[in-house]
Formats: sequence, C-alpha cells, structure tokens
Amino acid sequence: MSLTNHIAQEFYNRFQKQPALVMAPGRINLIGEHVDYNEGFVMPAAIDKHFVFAMTPSGNEKCNILAFDYDEGVSFSIHDLNPGEEWINYLMGVLDGFGRRGLLPGGVDCVVGGNVPGGAGMASSAALCSGFAFGLNHIYNHQQERLTLARIAQYAEHEFAGVNCGIMDQYASLFGEKNAALFLDCRSLIHQTIPISLDSHRLLLVDTRVKHSLASTGYNDRRASCEEGLAVIKKKYPEVIALRDVTRTMLYECQDKLGDDTFIKNMFVVEEIDRAQRAAERLQRKDMQGFGDLMFEAHWGLSQAYDVSCEELDFLVMLAEEDKHQVTGARMMGGGFGGCTINLVAAGQEEAFKEKVRQKYFATFKKEPEFYDVQLSQGVHVI
Repeated sequence: MSLTNHIAQEFYNRFQKQPALVMAPGRINLIGEHVDYNEGFVMPAAIDKHFVFAMTPSGNEKCNILAFDYDEGVSFSIHDLNPGEEWINYLMGVLDGFGRRGLLPGGVDCVVGGNVPGGAGMASSAALCSGFAFGLNHIYNHQQERLTLARIAQYAEHEFAGVNCGIMDQYASLFGEKNAALFLDCRSLIHQTIPISLDSHRLLLVDTRVKHSLASTGYNDRRASCEEGLAVIKKKYPEVIALRDVTRTMLYECQDKLGDDTFIKNMFVVEEIDRAQRAAERLQRKDMQGFGDLMFEAHWGLSQAYDVSCEELDFLVMLAEEDKHQVTGARMMGGGFGGCTINLVAAGQEEAFKEKVRQKYFATFKKEPEFYDVQLSQGVHVI
C-alpha cells in the first residue's frame, strides 16, 4: 500500500469520513546559497520526497492532528495556540497565521506522514508548513494565492516557531514544477521556470550525517556580517538597498572601511548572486558541464570565503572532483556546517560513485554517509 493510501486509511479509521488529500514536497537548491537574505537569486526545485496530508474541517473549534510516522496525536482548540517545542508547533503556527488574517472559521481533523528526511537540508519543516497551509486553504475554500500561503508558512516557522528562515523553502514547495527548477528573484518573489532534463545526469544528495555546533550561531553571524557591510557601503552609495545591488567595484572602494573578514564574506555574496545568474543561463543552454563547474566554484566560495563548510563536506566535494566524467558538479547545500552535498552525477555512474564515497568516507570519518536519489517534482497539490 502506498504512503497516500496508508494516510487516507488511517484518517478514515480515526474519523469515519473521507478526507481531502494534499501532497507537499521537500526541496533542493541547485545554486545560490546564503543569498536569499541579501535579496539575491536562488535556484530551488521541489523533489520527490514529500508529506501527505489527509484533512477535513473538524466541525468545531477543535484541532485533532495525528503524526502518522510517530503514531502521536495532539488535540487542542484554535483559541489555544501556544508555541511549544514539538512538531505540532509548526502546524500551530500555520493555524495562527490563518487566524491573524481572519481565515480560521473552525478547527481541522488531520493525519500527516511523509518521507522528507529531517535535518538533511531538504526543508522538511517548510514542506510541513506549506502543505498544511495549502490544505487549510483547500478545505475551507479560502482561495488564497500560493504566495500568501508561502508567507503564512514562513510566518509559522520564522515568527511562531522561532526558526531563522527566508521564504525560499516555502516558495519552492508551493511553486515547484515537475522536471524544472525555479530561478527565483528573492526581491520581487517572481520566478522563471527553467526546464531541466536529467536524461544524461542524475541528482544525488550525500548526507554527511554530521551537524556541527556552529550551525545556528554561524547563520546569524553571516547575516550580521552582511548587514554590517551593507551599512558601510550605503554611506558611500545611498541608493543601495541590499547586497544584491552591490558590485565588486563598490566593495573594493569600501574595502578599507569594511575590514578583511566582512569584505571577504560580502564579496562571496556578490559573486554568488552573479554565479546564480550565470548558472541559469547555462542550464537554459543545456550546458550541464558549465553548470557543474559553477557548482564546484560555489562550494569552494562557501568553504573558503564564507566559511560555512566543514571537513566532511569538503571531503565529499573533493571526492566528487576526482573524476569529472563521473560527477559533473557538486557543492554543499543549505546553511552549512554539516548536512548534504548535492551532486550532478553522470547517468550510469551513480552506484560506482556511491561505493567510492561509502568506502572512503567511512575510512576517514568512521561514519556511514546517507544517499538520496532525487527527481524534480510538482509543488504542493491536491491528490
């Protein structure tokens, strides 16, 4: 029985009614890292790892929600939405976001389960929030636009649950298209669809299975560095709104006032925004080799200039670089300090690459990596 059928059956067994069914995917980001909070360009794509929601209005103010994978249920009133520590916090945040817009006429009965790996950089929490927001919109026939749902999902994660995040993850989950990436302008929140044919290549994520302690503070430190640099640059160039507007020339002119560390990190952001635009052009030309070269270039910028990589991530990318006929491009994906690399692997070379990585990674770190083959899939939708 499929995951969808399991979820639907569990819902019927518990609530004795037929639910609406919604599928919400996780996401990858092909290129454009740490630039969303600088109003830059990113290239996320929805993937075939997803959550399935079975939902109906509850008929009163009560919410009855079951996490299928944990066999753990929670019941509460829509008038009693208090942030906590558990998984339910994200869904409460979505309900709160609807309530603040006057869009919560009653509660919900829901069973949710899925196969988006947590902590592997595939935005599982964003998929959870986006899918639940879409489902509420559907069962209550609110007809809110997907961008509004993305903002509600971001509110749930960022404001209600207190997790630092931009809107890229929620946007990718809601707007994703099958066999395509989204070239997203983080200023206008308008995207261009870039079809990606994976006939000659496969996308493979390799999870280091480590998360270094710098992960949370490191993100905030990098963000602060960007804000410090921007404040200095604006004194000379008041028309600048974000690092997205800054050129290399402007940075060099302000170098003395920025200090070495801020200059280097700000330069990475400026270069990564440019790199994402060049990457989009290469993908549109179906230049996979050229795109792969930019992936490697982006990784070493993240590692050496932005300083958000780690020994394990660098090791995996060096393994990928050993044979360009096997792996066309690779880089760390996500906030850094652990998590996954994303690898553009030549079709037919996946198993050989996995075996090489498995052996050498274990020999070096005494830890088994995790592998995820991913396809580019449709965004949140009713099944």
